[in-house]
Amino acid sequence: MSWGTELWDQFDNLEKHTQWGIDILEKYIKFVKERTEIELSYAKQLRNLSKKYQPKKNSKEEEEYKYTACKAFLSTLNEMNDYAGQHEVISENMTSQITVDLMRYVQELKQERKSNFHDGRKAQQHIETCWKQLESSKRRFERDCKEADRAQQYFEKMDADINVTKADVEKARQQAQLRHQMAEDSKADYSSILQRFNQEQWEYYHTHIPNIFQKIQEMEERRIVRIGESMKTYAEVDRQVIPIIGKCLDGIVKAAESIDQKNDSQLVVEAYKSGFEPPGDIEFEDYTQPMKRTVSENSLSSSKEGKAELKFGGKSRGKLWPFIKKNKLMSLLTSPHQPPPPPPASASPSAVPNGPQSPKQQKEPLSHRFNEFMTSKPKIHCFRSLKRGLSLKLGATPEDFSNLPPEQRRKKLQQKVDDLNKEIQKEMDQRDAITKMKDVYLKNPQMGDPASLDHKLAEATQNIEKLRLETHKFEAWLAEVEGRLPARSEQARRQSGMYDGQTHQTVTNCAQDRESSPDGSYTEEQSQESELKVLAADFDDEFDDEEPLPAIGTCKALYTFEGQNEGTISVVEGEMLSVIEEDKGDGWTRIRRSEDEEGYVPTSYVEVYLDKNAKGAKTYI
Repeated sequence: MSWGTELWDQFDNLEKHTQWGIDILEKYIKFVKERTEIELSYAKQLRNLSKKYQPKKNSKEEEEYKYTACKAFLSTLNEMNDYAGQHEVISENMTSQITVDLMRYVQELKQERKSNFHDGRKAQQHIETCWKQLESSKRRFERDCKEADRAQQYFEKMDADINVTKADVEKARQQAQLRHQMAEDSKADYSSILQRFNQEQWEYYHTHIPNIFQKIQEMEERRIVRIGESMKTYAEVDRQVIPIIGKCLDGIVKAAESIDQKNDSQLVVEAYKSGFEPPGDIEFEDYTQPMKRTVSENSLSSSKEGKAELKFGGKSRGKLWPFIKKNKLMSLLTSPHQPPPPPPASASPSAVPNGPQSPKQQKEPLSHRFNEFMTSKPKIHCFRSLKRGLSLKLGATPEDFSNLPPEQRRKKLQQKVDDLNKEIQKEMDQRDAITKMKDVYLKNPQMGDPASLDHKLAEATQNIEKLRLETHKFEAWLAEVEGRLPARSEQARRQSGMYDGQTHQTVTNCAQDRESSPDGSYTEEQSQESELKVLAADFDDEFDDEEPLPAIGTCKALYTFEGQNEGTISVVEGEMLSVIEEDKGDGWTRIRRSEDEEGYVPTSYVEVYLDKNAKGAKTYI
């Protein structure tokens, strides 16, 4: 099958068909280009999607990626990023192996097609020229034959006419012969041209056109083969990245399989564990106690002893009074548990040291005083939070992270120590580098002045010392936390994590003991006082860093008072002292003689001069 023999007369149709083939190739090129653009756009969108959900550095989101589920999600994002990269590879390979190659081939194909059809048109023009020559010689031969025939007829006519002269007949004869010769010449010329045309025509239809059409056919077949190869390349480009895409998908599956719910649950425990113990059982509060006040004082005292053992023994003994500042609480625990004596009637007050106790003046129940503190400030969940409260309100985080629960504080301190150690190592490396440079300068003075590095060396050493001091400070806090938490007993750990329910329980128990006396006096025995001392000692352990209450004024002793009861202080007539707490309505004023000596005196025994500027100091944080 050959176009030259089968389609010898379809030059125009072949020209249209080959142009259509080139259009198809260009259409395929356009299709591949749009596919590469889609792949690039898809890869870009995948990368943007992966970047959008990546955790931001130094943010809370970055801390969340310690969980295995979040790590798996992060691995998925990274795999999707690699997945996007493979689509970029597809685009690049299609562009280089298909689009660029085919575009270059289309230009070559157009040139070859143009050359072949140019040769075909040239052959057509040549055969048309030969045909025109043949037609021209044919018409000339026909004309000469007709002229010779007319000349012969004229001669015969002249020769048959007797009236015509001999000269005219001879002239007609010569003219007929001339026409016959011209006809013969035209015949010979026509015959020659005809033979040449037939030869040219044969060569045209059997040689030139078949060759040209064969070239066009080969060109068209190469185009078809080329577009098929491009389609194979199109598929191969996709197939080449399938293994890598499969690895990306396998990575996502592997990340999903690495999710460990138990590990995530443990991380939640480590992240939010406070180190506190749950609150203990709430003890029974006996509100029938006021009904037993008709019993004798001795029986009440004995019952109070038993109650005190119940209150401050066992589990309750280890409990602290939460949400109350040390100085305020100790003022409640150590304040005189009886009404103040009236001022002496005689001029010498020392004659009646303490005076008779007034049975009419009722002591305000301890529970009322606790309620005052409980309602004056919001409740905070541990004792050290009392000191932190103000700093947290002001937006400042304590340097020792004391605002955090014990376990979280330990983790923060450990992280701080690790960071400081890294900074120390960095500074030491810098110091070593400066020292080596200085040694080089000493050996080769032309390279630099060794003295110019002394300042940097001293600065580096100073920075190291500062960081070491800072590290020691945080290590001390860390040792305090680590040494206190594990070694503390269950009850001691429970003290640092006391909740509102325990506070209410302890306060109510103490208030009941205060109200159990008919006249409001506090008549507890030695066992209760020892329990209070133990409780106060526990407070001292928790609040060693508390500052003393500020003075809100001064006072002058009007009489001599010998403080013999717990929480009172002895004063001499005329002595000037500092007032640190006003009379709360119970007849007692709290005063201070020195930094470590303070107590209560009857308000009627002193003349108080309050500082108006310090008036607000009676409410403590």
